Amino acid sequence: MRTKLVAANWKMHLDLSSAIELTQALLDQIKDLPNPPNVILSPGFPLLSVVSDKIKPYSNFKLAAQNFHESVSGAFTGEVSADMLRSVGVTHVIIGHSERRQLFSEGEDRLTAKLHRALEAGLIPIFCIGESLSDREENKTFDRLSAQLEPGILNLSKEAFEKVIIAYEPVWAIGTGKTATPAQAQEVHAWIRQQFHTQWGATTAENCTILYGGSVNASNASELFSCADIDGGLVGGASLKANEFYQILKALPA
Repeated sequence: MRTKLVAANWKMHLDLSSAIELTQALLDQIKDLPNPPNVILSPGFPLLSVVSDKIKPYSNFKLAAQNFHESVSGAFTGEVSADMLRSVGVTHVIIGHSERRQLFSEGEDRLTAKLHRALEAGLIPIFCIGESLSDREENKTFDRLSAQLEPGILNLSKEAFEKVIIAYEPVWAIGTGKTATPAQAQEVHAWIRQQFHTQWGATTAENCTILYGGSVNASNASELFSCADIDGGLVGGASLKANEFYQILKALPA
């Protein structure tokens, strides 16, 4: 049975007081829901510890880091290790987000190293894949996704893969004015799941959680989450607004 969830990527937003305020607002809003949704919050590094303390009593809330270094430790000024993250309550880590790929030139070799290190350290990877606008316009969507899945994800053992969450984020539908329809998103999610079926069989593929990360908001969440192969969302800007994020969480099927 695959897990339905919504992950909030706060990116480089919020200071200490605003992070506390937002977290408390979310906790207050969902406490009375009959089926509390599974939520992952991903604040910036300086905010992880305080958010961890706030959500600790709530089993349906988990904590993710937005990035980390693939080495166990060492002279890497400004970097953060997996063990450091675990020590402050982090359970998940985002790997391969489009902004890390594009703005920080993180290629497949490095992302594969991060994937393996996260699993070794007991962190659950949220591994992001997605195609650009030019890929989409040139009908190269599945070629691009294959190139992102094959080096790391598709070379994992079945046991290791079963600990991974996948997030599909069509880069062309984020901040471009273009919108991916639920049908387009479902088509890609179904294709991704089929790759896992081919690699590890039906049961493993069906149990894999695949999130959609293409500008999820309160208006489109319900329709997106009703698609057969979309198991929730990786939410950016809308996760910074407590009321809107609450509406997204309410749209998540129980």
